[in-house]
Amino acid sequence: MLTLGYIVTAFLSYLLGSIPAGFLVARAKGVDIRRVGSGNIGATNVFRSVGKLPGIFVFIVDAVKGYAACAFVGSLGARWFAVSSSDAVQEFFLVLAGFVAVLGHNYTCWLGFKGGKGIATSAGVLLALFPKALLVVLGIWILVFAVSRYVSLASIIGAFWLPIFVWVFSYGDRLVVIAMVLTALAIYKHKSNIQRLIAGTENRFGKKAPVAATAPPPSP
Repeated sequence: MLTLGYIVTAFLSYLLGSIPAGFLVARAKGVDIRRVGSGNIGATNVFRSVGKLPGIFVFIVDAVKGYAACAFVGSLGARWFAVSSSDAVQEFFLVLAGFVAVLGHNYTCWLGFKGGKGIATSAGVLLALFPKALLVVLGIWILVFAVSRYVSLASIIGAFWLPIFVWVFSYGDRLVVIAMVLTALAIYKHKSNIQRLIAGTENRFGKKAPVAATAPPPSP
């Protein structure tokens, strides 16, 4: 019964996370977001390439995907399939749902398993699992961004500090491990940004995104 619950929870969470909000919003504006700026479907590229309001909207939707996966899909899975199980098992349902939602965003099946970097979706997961740590990490993100004007650098540094503050706030060893996995995934998805930061070619926030900066992607 638990195995079936894990499978159903993971499947529904992936579908929720895989909704390509950035792609859909940009397409509604007549823009293929994969062909402009960084080619990423996330909120930052939408903000730069399509506009402020669409970018903010995409960020909110992507964050809601992560939060809803934990708070609703994971919670319902635990309620239906783990009623008499331990707290650890019920917690695992929430963690599984959130993690798979991030994977769904990063590797959406609707766009050839290519997606965003998962920062907004991860933020929604963090809000559901460890809100105190999220507040501190958000403060670090804002500080780094205010000084550097690099969204990518702020995201990388914020992600680095996440498991540390999950440990500081005593959320438990299991959630520290999950935070470490989310951190590793976020940094991995920023590998091209890290290369550009080192080379000094990363765009600062506010700079207009160039058109056709990436090779044309395959049709979804």
